[in-house]
Amino acid sequence: MTMANRPGWRSGYAADCRSATLRFKSGPWLCEISMNENENSEPLLVLGCPEVPVQQALALYCAHQFGEHGEDLRIAGNKAVLQLLRISDLKKVYAKKLMDLDRCIEDLATKKLRPSVCIVFAHSDAGISYATTVRYLTEGRLVAVVFGREAEALGAQLDIPCEKLVEKAVHNPGQLRKKLDEVMGWAVSKT
Repeated sequence: MTMANRPGWRSGYAADCRSATLRFKSGPWLCEISMNENENSEPLLVLGCPEVPVQQALALYCAHQFGEHGEDLRIAGNKAVLQLLRISDLKKVYAKKLMDLDRCIEDLATKKLRPSVCIVFAHSDAGISYATTVRYLTEGRLVAVVFGREAEALGAQLDIPCEKLVEKAVHNPGQLRKKLDEVMGWAVSKT
């Protein structure tokens, strides 16, 4: 599918679940945050199509953990995943800064956004493409969380410098949460 006036790297070419959301006219949902120099180095979470249930739970968990450590997490995703987060966190206790995924990629490419750490969730080829794109647009720490029924095969496709967490998780986020705790330093010491 080709879309007029869209650069080839745009996410609309990545997955069928994204193509419909790109045709909407711009509106307030596209970016609920302001971009200024003080905010451009905050942690970034990149979410894919909300097809696999563990992603939602882990996104809110990450937002909670960053908040506990005094950092606001910026979350980028397509319209569907952002709407799920809005409904799951009506008072914006955890998901305070939501951003359209295409806007995020543009801001990374133009260096308006330079996250200190970026966590990319991937459960499909599109997620692997996003992780690769983010790796080449940012210099900071990248953690790729590869999950879903085909996690092992997808994880093998990810050949970029990053920290890779691979787990065949679909409905139960427990093992991925433990791995995130370890790699992000959130694990509680048992001594």
